[in-house]
Amino acid sequence: MNDKGLLSRFAEGVSDACFVWWQEMKNTFRDEGVIIFFLIVPFAYPVLYSWIYNNEVVHEVPVAVVDNSHSAMSRDFIRRCDASPDVCIAYHATDMDEARALMGSQKVRGIYYIPSDFSTRLGRMQQTAVSVYCDMSLMLTYKAVYQAALLVSQEMNAGIQVELSGNHTDREEEITTTPLAYEEVPVFNTTGGYGNFILPGVLMLILQQTLVLGIGLAAGTAREKNGYKELIPISRHYRGVFRIVIGKAMCYIMIYSVIAAYLTLVIPRMFGFVAIARPDALLGVMLPYMLACVFFGMTVSCIIRYRENVMLLVVFMSVPLLFLSGVSWPQSNIPWFWQAVSWIFPSTFGVRAFVRVNSMGAVLPDVLTEYRMLWLQVVVYFCLACGVYRYQIYLSRTNLLRRLRDLRQKRAVRRKLRSVGSK
Repeated sequence: MNDKGLLSRFAEGVSDACFVWWQEMKNTFRDEGVIIFFLIVPFAYPVLYSWIYNNEVVHEVPVAVVDNSHSAMSRDFIRRCDASPDVCIAYHATDMDEARALMGSQKVRGIYYIPSDFSTRLGRMQQTAVSVYCDMSLMLTYKAVYQAALLVSQEMNAGIQVELSGNHTDREEEITTTPLAYEEVPVFNTTGGYGNFILPGVLMLILQQTLVLGIGLAAGTAREKNGYKELIPISRHYRGVFRIVIGKAMCYIMIYSVIAAYLTLVIPRMFGFVAIARPDALLGVMLPYMLACVFFGMTVSCIIRYRENVMLLVVFMSVPLLFLSGVSWPQSNIPWFWQAVSWIFPSTFGVRAFVRVNSMGAVLPDVLTEYRMLWLQVVVYFCLACGVYRYQIYLSRTNLLRRLRDLRQKRAVRRKLRSVGSK
């Protein structure tokens, strides 16, 4: 092949890729369903989730108290709990049956049960206990109810130790109550809230899921508009695999570059979440993650026959993928089989890398494993996308030849019938 032929073919490939990109852009903005998944959902869902969890922690959780002691010590315990910012003593129940009824009707989220010998055992220098019953359906309310009782009990224990120690100075009392001093400093999740904990992973998962949903919906639309249910249209611009894959990928990357910047830069700062990522580390993670998601979505889209199929295939995987990423459940406690399954999805390594970069200030060498795995997924899914699109081109050509052969046979039969009729 001479230089002129090579340049001519290269220019033709670039021209066809740009044509595929332009057609994909037009189809994207003409399809209401694709617009919903590509634009409306990525812009609206992060705001909704962040707004819901923006309070980070819960306060004034209603609690019922069953005080069978009716002593000054039990009343002091109740007063201290009510003064804490976490719980609110909403009801004083006469017995546990009434308290259970209040919890069953969701009027309270916890029960403090103080036994009748609470003050008596303390006066006898014996250990006593306060029973705490929590509503485990909500993790945040459970934490507030339990932690308030725990802190009050520790404070009262310190006061009892001071009374019995017989110390003469404040320093001696401080050493008696706290012989080993400690200071709790939250390093990364400075607010100790749920939003900073879960939202970074959710943002990355939204990016992947909406991208795959939009690409799958566009593929289903292309098949439904095609009279022969084929993904690749019959056109001279769709003759090569690379020009098709690159042209479509250019469309999706252009749209989701804006979405990714919105999710990683605007949303955290809009709601005050931790965002300490360095620009080079953030770009280094997001570039392979976006490419992996695009080629993964293009690979999956080839099995979509109808528009509704992509909803059944992708949406139900969102919650399992969040767990498999190791954000809401420790990665070390996930069985090896499910860890192997999680390596199929770009969100697994994208979520881990983004959380460390964005919330912990990590740089690329700190997330080198995830960084390499994302680039490996880019290569693998690019090859798979090229393979499945080559197969689609083969099917289109085979079906076209079959239709032409059938058409020739029908014409031959018609000519024979005409000749027989003329005779």
